Amino acid sequence: MTKHYMKYGLIISVLLIVYFLVLRFFNLHTLTVLSAFNAVIFGFGIYQAITNYKKNHTKFKYEKGFQAGLLSGAFASVLFGIVMAIYMYHIDPEFATTILEGWDVNLSNGPLTLIVSVLIMGLATSFVLTLAFMQLLKDSWNTNQNKPN
Repeated sequence: MTKHYMKYGLIISVLLIVYFLVLRFFNLHTLTVLSAFNAVIFGFGIYQAITNYKKNHTKFKYEKGFQAGLLSGAFASVLFGIVMAIYMYHIDPEFATTILEGWDVNLSNGPLTLIVSVLIMGLATSFVLTLAFMQLLKDSWNTNQNKPN
């Protein structure tokens, strides 16, 4: 299981980093509305993690599928948070102030606020998407009408 969620968590985080760098290249990285596409990237990776886990296991349990999706998203959130911390503290220290100007808050520790926000948003997105995908991918408890319960 560990290799499984680490593999898909790494894929998700690489896609998030590439998306951020593309936005940075076009100087659109300060538009926070574009971070909504991160949910699409999380959704793609979590769906792939759950379906791949289901395909490779004959007996698919709900909790194992939920664990595969949630841990993939959590691992990706932590990796992306680390990359964003490096970016905000070492590469572009003005990035945090630029983002926080749009939030209309006066905080002395802007990068830490953004890193915590990235982690919370990533974990929340992972949780919600995993719940949604597990409703689609779980085995049905409905029985055929010709068979006894």
